[in-house]
Amino acid sequence: MPLSPVTKLYSVQDCKISPLLTDPAAGAATYGDPIDVPGIQTMAISGSMETKVLRGDNMKLASNSALTDVSVQVTHAKLSVAVLAAILGGASTAAGTTPTQTLTWDLSSDDATLPPFKLEGITPPNGVDIIGGDLHWILHKCSLSAFPDLGFAQEDFRVVSFTAAADPLISTGKWITAVLHETYTAIDDGS
Repeated sequence: MPLSPVTKLYSVQDCKISPLLTDPAAGAATYGDPIDVPGIQTMAISGSMETKVLRGDNMKLASNSALTDVSVQVTHAKLSVAVLAAILGGASTAAGTTPTQTLTWDLSSDDATLPPFKLEGITPPNGVDIIGGDLHWILHKCSLSAFPDLGFAQEDFRVVSFTAAADPLISTGKWITAVLHETYTAIDDGS
């Protein structure tokens, strides 16, 4: 029996970012190794529509709408230097030996053009109506639309968040994909 196209969506268990390496007009997009978004809390997808209305004879005659924008807002509990490098660019450098090791991430003026990336999130098993199943949301080509929410909070945990604009792939035209699995399937780790 085919899967029902109707389901609940409960929680988010995992989210990964993969740098977009190529998106040729003829061929398939290629991605770098997936990077875990640590402590994923929310992945909210929204869009904008433009509607044109045709009026005449003192009344509405027709209307047409077109999707003009898709965006995603992500909140996660822990800072990841690898995620920052994937969405903002920059470089990280490890130095020293125990007990004086450091890990430094630098964003420089050379990083003014932000890198594109794929974003994929998944429900936990049973996060959909199918017992043992899951749903993956995939945004194939994203880039930051605002600087990430970083920093500290007085006497509290500071969560990290970012907002990205999605674009359709040049190679396939895909913008968003939802994949409902009958059996829980982890996000591909690239290996």
